This record gives sequence, structure tokens and C-alpha cells, in this order.
Amino acid sequence: MLDTVLLVAGCVNLAFMAAWLTIGVLENLFHPFLNETYTAQVMDMERMREEYPEAYEHVAYRRVTNRKIRRRLFSFIVGWEMLAVAGLWLGVGALAGAASGLVVISTGLSLGLIGAMMFCATWAGFLIAGNYFCYWFGHEGGQNTHFQMLLWGLANCVGLIALAIYFA
Repeated sequence: MLDTVLLVAGCVNLAFMAAWLTIGVLENLFHPFLNETYTAQVMDMERMREEYPEAYEHVAYRRVTNRKIRRRLFSFIVGWEMLAVAGLWLGVGALAGAASGLVVISTGLSLGLIGAMMFCATWAGFLIAGNYFCYWFGHEGGQNTHFQMLLWGLANCVGLIALAIYFA
């Protein structure tokens, strides 16, 4: 029974992340202006330019002002998020299959770990790009969310790796 409970716990934890990111993807698909506006502000370095002009002078060359480029980058982000959501739900299904004995446990854990890594890559990508655009100047809330999501993903990765060790 313990083996099944452990696999179900891993599956449920992964499903929470999949559900969270699914809502984000749906928002980006059906209400893109919400995040697209924020993303454009970060790439334009708008808040930094207004609130920290002395610091902005040193990194102003990093700005992306071309609306077409910003929209393409936003579309790339949404596309990546869709892939990550697909990876997460595939992992959830594989772990559910492993818990019910329909999927080999190592396959379920592997696919779950791939989905969790895709989730982590999403937030690490935002942190790296945000760092380039100095988004800690005026977008601290976004940066904090990205850190928390990365930590959530890493915790799930560690949990799935621990399960892999347990079942090895």
C-alpha cells in the first residue's frame, strides 16, 4: 500500500503544478493583454526608466522597444508554457498509471520529472530574462512569484528523484 500512496502523492503534487500553469496558459490565450502588457513593461524597462533613471542609464541599451519583437517573444513564451503544461499533464497521467500498475514505475517517474523540469525551466527562464532587463527595479512582485514557482518546481523534482531512489 505504501508504494501506491507514494506514487499517488507524487502524482497529486505534479497535478497541482499542472493545474496552476494550465490556468496561466488559458489566461495568456484568452486574455493575453494581462501578461503581455506586463511583459512589454519589463522588456521596455519602463518602471526602471521612470523610477531609477540613474541606474537605467547604464543598462538602457538592453531595452526592447519594437512591438513586433515583444509580441513574438510573448508568443514564444506562451508556446513554451503550452509545452510545459502538456509535459506536466503527461507526467500526471504516467504517474497515475504507475500508481495503478498500468505504467512501469520508472517510466511514470521519468515523465513526471520531465514535466517538473519543464515547469522549472519556465520560471528559471523568467528569472534569467528578468535579470537581464533588471526587473527587480519596479517589478519585485513578479520576481518574487518567479522565485516561488521555481522553488515549488524544484521541490517536486526532489520529491520525484527521492521516489526514484526509493523504487530503484
